[in-house]
Amino acid sequence: MPGGAEADPAVQATPAAQAGPIAQAAAASLDVMRVLQDGRLDLVGRLWASTNQAMLGTVVEAGGGDGTPVTIEVVYKPTAGERPLHDFPPGTLTRREVAAFLVSEATGWGIVPPTVLRDGLFGEGMVQAWVHPDPDADVIAMIVGDDERLRAIAVFDAMINNTDRKGGHLLPLPSGHVHGVDHGVCFSPQPKLRTVLWAWRGLPLSPIELAVIQRVRTELDGALGGSLMSLLTRYEVAATIERVDALLRDGRFPEPPTDWPAVPWPPF
Repeated sequence: MPGGAEADPAVQATPAAQAGPIAQAAAASLDVMRVLQDGRLDLVGRLWASTNQAMLGTVVEAGGGDGTPVTIEVVYKPTAGERPLHDFPPGTLTRREVAAFLVSEATGWGIVPPTVLRDGLFGEGMVQAWVHPDPDADVIAMIVGDDERLRAIAVFDAMINNTDRKGGHLLPLPSGHVHGVDHGVCFSPQPKLRTVLWAWRGLPLSPIELAVIQRVRTELDGALGGSLMSLLTRYEVAATIERVDALLRDGRFPEPPTDWPAVPWPPF
């Protein structure tokens, strides 16, 4: 947890599942975050469908007990490759991805895979552990069927003001855990929530969800808030605090906006 706070069992939901290359690093008794930050970043190729020049790569560190190199597959999004947007300042999307990871860690839900900001072949960028989703999982059925595993992600998106929660940004693992990725357009100080997860709109938040939100609020006054100030503007951090306060005050999931498209396009 940010700030070194111990996890409260009362607010623990589904923990971050470890699979594939992340589990490999853990088995070697290595800190995944340290490997992502300090390991050798090698590029495999560009993800051709990416709008922000995202690339597949590996981070390698020879730190196993027997000296065998540990390799973690990653996504590398260089800041220099970001496509300009009219409603987000240029050169900020990679930092928003890291900020989203920090908030995810504060929840204890493990929604965002391990993510760091570091240098790569094309300069500063976001490096995130690559997640291999369950090929048999039906994300559309999960969304249409109001899968309860997605509630936590809906709460998380409300806190970070996610303006692009597409179905394709949900990655169910074989373990049953669900990751969320692609958080470059979050934390706007203006209300911009756009998501395919409106199934719980207006419904009361559960006691566990409220406890998690309160935990994030406490962290925002501490180490988490300080970390976000190094990645976002003070206005964006202040707006995040206001959103979290509103969730605690209202005790309900937000309603779809009336002056802003409620669902991203395309939705998947």
